[in-house]
Amino acid sequence: MSAVTQPMNPAKLVARQQLALQDADWVRWSLIAIAVSFIGLFICLPLGLVIVKALSKGVEAYWAALSEPDTLAAIRLTLLTALITVPLNTVFGVAAAWAITRFEFKGKSLLTTLIDLPFSVSPVISGLIFVLLFGAEGWFGDWLIAHDVKIIFAASGIILATVFITFPFVARQLIPLMQEMGSQEEEAALSLGASGWKTFCAVTLPNIKWALLYGVLLCNARAMGEFGAVSVVSGHIRGLTNTLPLHVEVNYNEYNIVGAFAGASILAGLAVVTLVLKTVLEWQQAKR
Repeated sequence: MSAVTQPMNPAKLVARQQLALQDADWVRWSLIAIAVSFIGLFICLPLGLVIVKALSKGVEAYWAALSEPDTLAAIRLTLLTALITVPLNTVFGVAAAWAITRFEFKGKSLLTTLIDLPFSVSPVISGLIFVLLFGAEGWFGDWLIAHDVKIIFAASGIILATVFITFPFVARQLIPLMQEMGSQEEEAALSLGASGWKTFCAVTLPNIKWALLYGVLLCNARAMGEFGAVSVVSGHIRGLTNTLPLHVEVNYNEYNIVGAFAGASILAGLAVVTLVLKTVLEWQQAKR
């Protein structure tokens, strides 16, 4: 008969498990070096080049490029688009997340699919759809012309296209969180006599606030930086329908390097601020 196997010392077992989970030093340092090199080459270097090119002819030329009427008009239109788009998508995202996670109804899976639609459709195709709907030769073109309503090649078309592109961001941040939370706390508040609005403000909102802010942040960043769909519906009219990304493209195509990179520096700064705020919000969510 074979000898009975003696149980391993628990301390030795823990030591073996820890050793199995540890990589050799050269593996860890190699992976760190690859990650840092990738970040430096594809993120830090392009951002640095944007600033260098923007300031290549001095600070005065940089500020002159930013203070041009067309640049200021592009900045105003970009801010206006975000100012309208983000609140609309915030309201929609909260309502959609509440409906999907708290109620059972016909078409629930269809609603979830439609929320993800902008993620699966190219932004250029999205812009083309709006042209086919609201353009002069589109389905509603004759009615819009008869009532002197202009959507394509106007700020309203840019806002509509941006709303479509960005509406999943808030909802997609809230739906998984609210599904994980469940509805026990809300049901308890309602059973104690709280109204639906008070339950939302006192119970639901504090629990979802970090995810909500995170979704709003991503929605705002995409709204200000959207190019594809906006490019199709804008018409590239200087001073009227050029958002900041489109203004950068126009200046670059006209070899106005300082003007192009001055506008790009604003978008790059927005990206950095978004990244910092994103990190803070992720830290708050992890801490919570």
